[in-house]
Amino acid sequence: QVQLVESGGGLVQPGGSLRLSCAYSFSLFSINSMGWYRQAPGQQRELVAVISSGGSTHYAESVKGRFTISRDSDKNTVYLRMNSLKPEDTAVYYCNADLAFQGRTNNYWGQGTQVTVSS
Repeated sequence: QVQLVESGGGLVQPGGSLRLSCAYSFSLFSINSMGWYRQAPGQQRELVAVISSGGSTHYAESVKGRFTISRDSDKNTVYLRMNSLKPEDTAVYYCNADLAFQGRTNNYWGQGTQVTVSS
């Protein structure tokens, strides 16, 4: 059983900040990576940031220098700190877990949390 629960979305003015959280729970799986994706209305879901099991990170060009992904293994939580938010960051943000079990890799998604950047 895999559970990913996002929180922290909301309405923020341009230039503001938000921190998204993804509380995860699962057993028997090992983590390949965990990440954040987003989907704006009428657009495809896109990668925002990913963190590997070893702690290396990768960001979309559009968020580099503004967003930071981190993971607290003790709290089983992945965070996305978003600074200097822009209206084009408005989207539903989804937590993703890329997990391995018995040699197989599976992808899991949270339910999403809305982020709206508007004045």
